[in-house]
Amino acid sequence: MTSRRTPDRSTAGTPDRASARTPGRRPGGPDTRGEILDAARESFAGKGFAATSLRAVAREAGVDAALIHHYFGGKDELFIESMSLPIDPRQVAAAILDGPRDELGRRIITVFLGVWESPDGQQRMKAILRSVVSSDEVARMMREGITQMIIHPVSQVLRVPDAELRVSLVASQLLGMALTRYLVELDPIATTDVPTLIDRMAPAIQHYLTA
Repeated sequence: MTSRRTPDRSTAGTPDRASARTPGRRPGGPDTRGEILDAARESFAGKGFAATSLRAVAREAGVDAALIHHYFGGKDELFIESMSLPIDPRQVAAAILDGPRDELGRRIITVFLGVWESPDGQQRMKAILRSVVSSDEVARMMREGITQMIIHPVSQVLRVPDAELRVSLVASQLLGMALTRYLVELDPIATTDVPTLIDRMAPAIQHYLTA
């Protein structure tokens, strides 16, 4: 008598794992992180920092939003990675705010030059600064991200009506100095030692903030 084969109950009626995944979503792979960063850059450039959502970035990259949290943690970290910033702007804000109000100017220029004077920091910052002055999209990304993570927190400490204008004026001083020292390499700014630059610029920055 021919025996009838009993179906394997461990697999019968069980959908294939690949087909059970959410359509359009895939797990992490070798290129997943890069694809998330590409989608994030496009979103930050097109929509701005505030309007970019992690869900939208995940949808564009074709991954689950949980992977973004796994790789980056949150939107701030995603912005920092997508812009290849050499330092976390939130750490910059914390360092600036950690101390007496009447020494804000000195702390700002000290932290700023500290980033630029490190070999890796200078290389990355040069690339970012060149991109900012040549691309409206990159300029918008930087403007909105830095506003959220540095300008707003520092402005709140000043407690004056025109606080954001004051901090923006400081930013104009710092960007101007960076252009002349590191890109144009205009002497004597380009060859002046860091302590001298700090001594010369700190009072001017402090004046913008508290005068």
